[in-house]
Amino acid sequence: MKLSTERLSLRPYKDHDQTFLISMLYDPDMMRFIGNGQPKDESGTKKFVDWIYDTYENGSEFGLHVIVRKDDDIPVGHGGLVPQSVDGNKETEIGYWINRPYWGLGYATEVAEALKKYGLQVLGESRLIALIQPENVASKTVAEKIGMQVEKEIVLSGQDVLVYAVNE
Repeated sequence: MKLSTERLSLRPYKDHDQTFLISMLYDPDMMRFIGNGQPKDESGTKKFVDWIYDTYENGSEFGLHVIVRKDDDIPVGHGGLVPQSVDGNKETEIGYWINRPYWGLGYATEVAEALKKYGLQVLGESRLIALIQPENVASKTVAEKIGMQVEKEIVLSGQDVLVYAVNE
């Protein structure tokens, strides 16, 4: 995926990004609203890395990519268009995580808006979703800022999750 915003660019994960990824996966505040809400251990981290690389097999435009600042090439999070299954239907999710030191700088909204445009306009998707736990106020705010609306609530991996959606 060749995606860039005013301040940020996205690139695929590489093996040298492990330390950065671990900094997010081991942080309880980062993981509070991800999956089961628990930081990943070494085994969980390996599974997550394998999952990231597996999503790239769907095409270079899919999967989580490292978000880096253009001015200094510092990784600040990851985001991407992620294949998902909701109620047995194939969906494409706008995913975004910003590493805790960079919260509150508008990076999530900037990337989410760019991913929405890319998915709808470049890839021709007719619909995109975001899966957000109800207590995750920051992510809900980002989804709403880019024009997404709550469609329904589901249970995913034992967690209540809001399905936000936007159509072309």
